[in-house]
Amino acid sequence: MIRSMTAFAGSEAPATGGNLSCELRAVNHRYLELSVRLPEELRALETTFRERVAQKVSRGKIDLSFRYRPAVGNTSDLKVNERLLDQLSQLSYRLAEKFPEPRTEITELLRFPGVLEEAPLDQAGLQSEALALLDLTLIEFVVSREREGEKLAAVMQEKINGIERIVAQVREWLPEIRVALRSKMELKLADLKLPLDPGRLEQEVVLNLQKIDVDEELDRLTSHVAEARRIFKLPEAVGRRLDFLMQEFNREANTLGSKSVDSRTTQAAVELKVFIEQLREQVQNLE
Repeated sequence: MIRSMTAFAGSEAPATGGNLSCELRAVNHRYLELSVRLPEELRALETTFRERVAQKVSRGKIDLSFRYRPAVGNTSDLKVNERLLDQLSQLSYRLAEKFPEPRTEITELLRFPGVLEEAPLDQAGLQSEALALLDLTLIEFVVSREREGEKLAAVMQEKINGIERIVAQVREWLPEIRVALRSKMELKLADLKLPLDPGRLEQEVVLNLQKIDVDEELDRLTSHVAEARRIFKLPEAVGRRLDFLMQEFNREANTLGSKSVDSRTTQAAVELKVFIEQLREQVQNLE
């Protein structure tokens, strides 16, 4: 399946003691490179997060980030450390005998470290919610890649069709090119005004025709076109397969150009390389 490497997905949901948000961003990269940013409450899940992402994504430079925002203004989870408060009270009475003027405000007392205690966070619950949110974000992320991939596939299909048209055109020209080459050789030999064995002439003609024979290159290009269309339909990521296939396309186009003895086939080789380069640029965007 054609999937783009560039994508973005984000999700948010209520969570234990607050709110969780998750974002996935990706750009092109030859391999899978994953950067993870997590709040302290989710640090223990980093390895699990990496494994989950790697199950769904095979290429790209990906940034995964989570944010956890505790609920604001919820005092039901706050508890007073009565023992510490009693100790502070006894200390204040003793100090009052020596320092009668200073007074302690209740707000200052509550800010004293340890006086107010928060109920312990349900780590297991929060982690479970984070994994569920990541799975949801990954689904959206993959869909985004596939949606962008469909657009890339349409562009690439046009280039493949263009290559196929050029190959068919060159095939039509070949008989005419061979006849023209034979006539050209015969005229040159006639200008020499030297006796030549007809058998020898035929051998030279055949030899030269073999040197400029591009049937194999055209057959391989046709085969590569069929292979590209087959790869487009595969269910897995196909970027690496197509990247290799572009090298094969380019090799045949170069050979076609080097064997050309006609301006039409020379121009066809140039146009082929243009299509192949445009294809290669699109392949670099694929997972």
